[in-house]
Amino acid sequence: MLPAQEAAKIYHTNYVRNARAIGVLWAIFSICFAIITVVVFIQPYWIGDSVNTPQAGYFGLFYYCIGNPITSELVCKGSVLDFNSIPSGAFKTAMFFVGTSMLLNVGTIICFSLFFFCNAGSVYKICAWMQTASAALLVMGCMIYPDGWDSAEVKRMCGERTGKYTLGNCTVRWAYILAIICILDALMLSLLAFTLGNRQDKLLPDEFQMDGEGKTHTCISSI
Repeated sequence: MLPAQEAAKIYHTNYVRNARAIGVLWAIFSICFAIITVVVFIQPYWIGDSVNTPQAGYFGLFYYCIGNPITSELVCKGSVLDFNSIPSGAFKTAMFFVGTSMLLNVGTIICFSLFFFCNAGSVYKICAWMQTASAALLVMGCMIYPDGWDSAEVKRMCGERTGKYTLGNCTVRWAYILAIICILDALMLSLLAFTLGNRQDKLLPDEFQMDGEGKTHTCISSI
């Protein structure tokens, strides 16, 4: 083998290993991201009380707790299966968008099984589109959620000065902030997946690029 050919082979081998390593990191971060979106969806700490609120309590997408003015005990309501228990139509809509985003991220993890059957570049692109859609749904959920702050239940906890996109005496809690951070995470993961998908074909040896009739193989797993 000529030195130039040998060097090219070594370069190609290192390129394949590096790409696979980045792909593994992307998969690990995608799994962590899916877990975080599940936490964001189920946790009721999107907004909550402060030292100036009339009542103690906190609100999530569908579950909320407000303190009893007499006993000071928290009275909790709301269920993802009971829309009537959710105090605001905006909360219901936000729950739908964030819940769908969460399901897309879980679906991305399920799509990892396609690496064993189909072209890795195509799988990366499918996952990238799912993560992009997840980011868009999270944006809509985070933007719509404050529209429900004028509901009677939120005003009972946060005071009469509370209105749409105005929290009154309440404060934004960690789950809402984490949801906003998840938007950036989804965009970065989808960008990385698109990049891996576009470069994946370069990792295949020439003899696998085209078959005898000049057609590209579509289900060759390179992972």
